[in-house]
Amino acid sequence: MKANDDDSATEAVRAVRHRDRMRHKKAVIDQGIERATRERGVVVVHSGNGKGKSSAGFGMVARALGHGMRVGVLQFIKGRHSTGEEAFFRRFPEVSYCVMGDGYTWETQDRDRDIQTARAAWTTAVQWLEDPAYDMVLLDELNIVLKHRYLALEEVLRTLGARPPAQHVIITGRGAPGELIAFADTVTEMREVKHAYRAGIRAQKGIEL
Repeated sequence: MKANDDDSATEAVRAVRHRDRMRHKKAVIDQGIERATRERGVVVVHSGNGKGKSSAGFGMVARALGHGMRVGVLQFIKGRHSTGEEAFFRRFPEVSYCVMGDGYTWETQDRDRDIQTARAAWTTAVQWLEDPAYDMVLLDELNIVLKHRYLALEEVLRTLGARPPAQHVIITGRGAPGELIAFADTVTEMREVKHAYRAGIRAQKGIEL
């Protein structure tokens, strides 16, 4: 009986400690919520070498559609292969979806062509970034375009800064430049821990495609 009594006492102490920790945590969170009084469009950057940057962006697009928002999706670089995201989001009249890449840079192997393609895609992006009818704009793989200097970073930052006040922008891709990270409101870096590709497993529908 003593052992059972000791176990019960230990669990009771743990329950009290847990309750106290959660009360403190709730107080801290509530204070943060009270301080967050501003409401405006934000720039979100998903970067890093890990998987999930575009997936996170498309998850936010799905969330926006749930709120009845108008969304523009523009994919730089990508373009040779159809994806599940494209097949799905093209079903929605609230989504303008443009795939304006010629493939990854190691596939095209043509810098001048890549620059022309990026410039054409950016022209469309600018139209959306100037249009208050778009509540959210996803610029998929723009970081790679900036990394290779296919577009002038200064021009991109200037356009982002002049966009409609309530418009949200999501930017994905590896190698986000420091100036963009400093400009953005929310930045997440994906870190690769393990990837099936390293074990010789090809890209799978619903996972990478």
